[in-house]
Amino acid sequence: MKDYINILRGKFKKYKIDGYVVPKNDDYFTEYSKINRLEVISNFTGSAGLAIILKNKNYLFTDGRYTLQSQIESGKTFKIYGFEKLVNCNLFKNLKLGIDPKLFTHTQIKNFFLKYNKIKLIDKNLIDEIKNQKKILNRQFFSLNKNIVGESVNSKITKISEYLKKNKSDYIFISAPENVAWLLNIRGGDSPNSPVPNSRLIISKTKKILLISKINKCKKLFKNKIIKKKEFLNLNKFSNEILKLKGKKFIVDDKSCSIFYENLIKSKFKIIKKEDPTYHFKAIKNKTEINNMINCHILDGVSLTKFIYWIKKINKKNITEFEAAKKLEEFRKMHKSFLYPSFDTIAGSGSNGAIIHYRAMKENCRRIYKKDIFLCDSGGQYKYGTTDVTRTICFTDQKQNIKNIFTKVLKGHIAVATTNLNKDKIGKKIDKRARKFLQKSNLDYAHGTGHGVGFFLNVHEGPQSISKTNIVKIKEGMILSNEPGFYKNNKFGIRIENLVYVKKEKKKTFFENLTMVPIEKDLINFNLLTKFEKDYLFMYHLNVYYKLSKYLNSREKKWLLTFL
Repeated sequence: MKDYINILRGKFKKYKIDGYVVPKNDDYFTEYSKINRLEVISNFTGSAGLAIILKNKNYLFTDGRYTLQSQIESGKTFKIYGFEKLVNCNLFKNLKLGIDPKLFTHTQIKNFFLKYNKIKLIDKNLIDEIKNQKKILNRQFFSLNKNIVGESVNSKITKISEYLKKNKSDYIFISAPENVAWLLNIRGGDSPNSPVPNSRLIISKTKKILLISKINKCKKLFKNKIIKKKEFLNLNKFSNEILKLKGKKFIVDDKSCSIFYENLIKSKFKIIKKEDPTYHFKAIKNKTEINNMINCHILDGVSLTKFIYWIKKINKKNITEFEAAKKLEEFRKMHKSFLYPSFDTIAGSGSNGAIIHYRAMKENCRRIYKKDIFLCDSGGQYKYGTTDVTRTICFTDQKQNIKNIFTKVLKGHIAVATTNLNKDKIGKKIDKRARKFLQKSNLDYAHGTGHGVGFFLNVHEGPQSISKTNIVKIKEGMILSNEPGFYKNNKFGIRIENLVYVKKEKKKTFFENLTMVPIEKDLINFNLLTKFEKDYLFMYHLNVYYKLSKYLNSREKKWLLTFL
């Protein structure tokens, strides 16, 4: 890592810069990518971060999920701050910083840097010059039938066309690949954990489309007549072909349209910056998508339940965290519709559980001992659906203090699950419900309570979330996670996570659980639960038993009955 930093600094003179900025995202702004330039230069493996390398100092910015992890991985070489310190930061006052224009939006640059320093756009990525990342496999894009996704491509494109007419614009540039996937009912293999097809899309107000990608990834789409040749634009020809389009106004989304692409479009068209409406269309799942998600969560629940029974009741060895994660994946692989994990499994025992997004490496991880509490956050991509679930489990009786904290996290989890969505309609209000029991004891957690989830797409998707700042209205059909927690540095971590969807019945709007996995009863102080909370827990486990029991053997079923 130090050698790479020195090599990078050796390029400063050539490009006449005082420093270089390295974000986590790739040029598609995806969370999980096979290219990770930030890890190359900083050794930081988290999913959100940004490094700034100066002539004699290094800085790493990240969020509350990675406070401990960033110190462990990068603290010896980098000064570490939260992202909030980056806005109008004067640490780099009067310095000229180099950036790759394909990796930043104009708004990011305006918020982070323009007040105190100058930015130089460098067309070559300097990290790629130092170390070539693994070559991206040219996996074929594939289409999903309407009976899987529940809505035709034409219906979705019509929504965009109407949006363009309403906003008096000729085109929209869909720069987020997950939005392209949703609009065209296609998926791909460009991410290690999500079936996202690395692509972009132009849609006109007359419903004409141009899919922008590499031609060798689209052969199946051409063969099956999902995309016509005239509806395809080779990535390498974008800069020339964009100038041939007729019209005046182009809508771009500043969250995922880079400076590079915005400047190309701006060379001919008037730019209108608006949020891509696809985010909101995609967030509301139809009945077909919800039913598919329900089905894949039953399969996922079977895998998790079998794993929890195995690690608590069958396994007699002190296995490593890495071995536990692999064993869980083996249970998931028992189902033919399981494809791969929706993110790298977080399997943290004891002190590692306090690292919110900990990743156990084969060569360097803890063994799980009977006295530990074990936090396991994992998910899967299935045909067809996406899962994400966290359970904190124990193997022996724990101290009363730990049980009390677990129970307060559970009370917050139940408070979210039983929210009256006719009354509390935004994530900001629901987040307060999750934290109130911990906060009475001056305890809290440094992450949001819940994120949006895609349908057979990204495990983290907006615009909805349950967090301290989110004000997006929670609507019927949305899927979110419900995951309050607590983390004691160098001691333990606790998190309870289910996915829920928003359901409406007889004018009542409420959360319905998707996740079907028992919650660790051996960590609950039942004296802290109200009758309402005890009844909720009983009904939840009754539903889990009803949904899963036919897939379990007699010993597993008998054990699951003890939760009732």
